[in-house]
Amino acid sequence: MKMLARLILGLAIFDAAATAPTLESINYDSETYDAALEDLDNLYGYENIPVGQAKIEIATVMPLENRELLTPPPQPEEAEEEEEESTPRLIDGSSPQEPEFTGVLGPHTNEDFPTCLLCTCISTTVYCDDHELDAIPPLPKNTAYFYSRFNRIKKINKNDFASLNDLRRIDLTSNVISEIDEDAFRKLPQLRELVLRDNKIRQLPELPTTLTFIDISNNRLGRKGIKQEAFKDMYDLHHLYLTDNNLDHIPLPLPENLRALHLQNNNILEMHEDTFCNVKNLTYIRKALEDIRLDGNPINLSKTPQAYMCLPRLPVGSLV
Repeated sequence: MKMLARLILGLAIFDAAATAPTLESINYDSETYDAALEDLDNLYGYENIPVGQAKIEIATVMPLENRELLTPPPQPEEAEEEEEESTPRLIDGSSPQEPEFTGVLGPHTNEDFPTCLLCTCISTTVYCDDHELDAIPPLPKNTAYFYSRFNRIKKINKNDFASLNDLRRIDLTSNVISEIDEDAFRKLPQLRELVLRDNKIRQLPELPTTLTFIDISNNRLGRKGIKQEAFKDMYDLHHLYLTDNNLDHIPLPLPENLRALHLQNNNILEMHEDTFCNVKNLTYIRKALEDIRLDGNPINLSKTPQAYMCLPRLPVGSLV
């Protein structure tokens, strides 16, 4: 019985094997797929590759047999709509603009840099010294002290300091300024100190009456460089420095509280008796004006002794 059972089982297996479909061999696109491991060194010749130029390539060999590639299903349109709706919209349906790069870094300059990134801003003071600037950069509205020395600024425009109501000091020493708009400084209500020395200025614009310190030394101011009675209403003006220009006269009248008047190295030829004193009041004493410099001018101070009777100190200058 056992022999009969084994014979029947063997016939069944043989019949199943005979009726099964024949499997076709898979042909891979590689000439070395059946290469033995010991033949790889001879096949690729690694010993002929120079050191430092050897490269290792890692890749996956795809069979040539047609197979269905797995591709991600298309995203539903609803997802895109949700992403669009996540962007905030204004009432009119438009997107809000990005905020300007202002704040502590200040407004943008012509080079598209914030002023306080190009210059140095400390509290309400802006330092733009020695930056090869050819124009006044836009300043933060709270600027109180502005320094832009040793640059290449040629002109001061009327809008350079517009709306800077807290500006108290401007220092533009050692530029090449030759032109200043008439309203460049006049509308600055808090301006106290103006320093424009070492430039090429030929004519001063109208200045605010709030000034206490003016230094326009080493420029090219001549006979018409200063307006008539330019300093008359500057009641708080203490220091007026106009050295190394081409002035041929002392700008009058001078404020009563003036303490220092420097006019060295000009072309002043004469002085009147009422330049500093009041000839109609012999008891008048001008106590504040203690520092007058006229040295370097072609004027003989000894010719007008009455002009100094009211002064606490004699001017410095030639007596010959």
